[in-house]
Amino acid sequence: MILTVTPNPSLDRTYEVPALTRGDVLRATGERVDPGGKGVNVSRAVAAAGHRTVAVVPLGGAPGALVADLLAGQGIEVAPVPVAGPTRSNIAVAEPDGTLTKINAPGPELSAAEALAIVSTVGAYSARADWIACCGSLPRGLRPQWYAELVTRAHGCGSRIALDTSGPSLLAALRARPDVVKPNAEELAEAVGRPLATVGDVVEAAEELRRAGAGAVLASLGADGQLLVDGDGVLYGHAAVAAVRSNVGAGDASLAGFLAAGGRGPAALAAAVAHGAAAVQLPGSEMPAPADLDPAAVTVTADVPLDRGLTEPVTK
Repeated sequence: MILTVTPNPSLDRTYEVPALTRGDVLRATGERVDPGGKGVNVSRAVAAAGHRTVAVVPLGGAPGALVADLLAGQGIEVAPVPVAGPTRSNIAVAEPDGTLTKINAPGPELSAAEALAIVSTVGAYSARADWIACCGSLPRGLRPQWYAELVTRAHGCGSRIALDTSGPSLLAALRARPDVVKPNAEELAEAVGRPLATVGDVVEAAEELRRAGAGAVLASLGADGQLLVDGDGVLYGHAAVAAVRSNVGAGDASLAGFLAAGGRGPAALAAAVAHGAAAVQLPGSEMPAPADLDPAAVTVTADVPLDRGLTEPVTK
């Protein structure tokens, strides 16, 4: 079972439009409403692959109730933590060329008691979890050290932790030695405080995170593929994608594939790449099912193209 923790979940509305023109009245050609948040998306992808998952989510108000209903409808066991503030609602506008414009709400401010309730709920499921995926931004009311404390508690129960966050909460959590961290190139550049222009730069940044405490780094590079950097060395994975429809949740789908495939080695990286490539070809934040995957299109190699420039070089 894969347990996910999403401290700041959302109700996500995605509209597809012919073009985004500022100041105009736009008529959508498609619309989706999905439960959102990085950990929630991981649970959705794990469930779509036919594996058991439990989603720990603080939920409040009518949006929170709808998130719970939507998750249950996708076969996901929900471990709700009631909170006073309403769950946030996010908006995404997708254009035909793959351009995505997002408006993310801040979400409720959690009290100390609500924060403790999340930790207690995670503890109640930890012993039965193969992996615990702690994902996303922290809502108001939680200190940057909150993830670090959660990782320490989970390790005390013998659980393996995958962490997908960024900024101060990522840096603070590294000291607690999460088993896997999953940054994208921009988040890596921010973490090490320098630009990343090549695949080799990404490898060096990932090694720096490992020296700071991460057991392994699964780095998403968008169109440039993915890297797995761990104690066994460096692996590079890539899959060609004909057309990008929406990249919302693609990194979350990748993490789900990685964990569901064991969370280590070439097979897990191949599953991560296949899930990410499938996700970007689906509308909104729809998660890929097995029928959407194309494992034959995935290449995983230890011959890492260190000198290859990133399609979109990133700065800190």
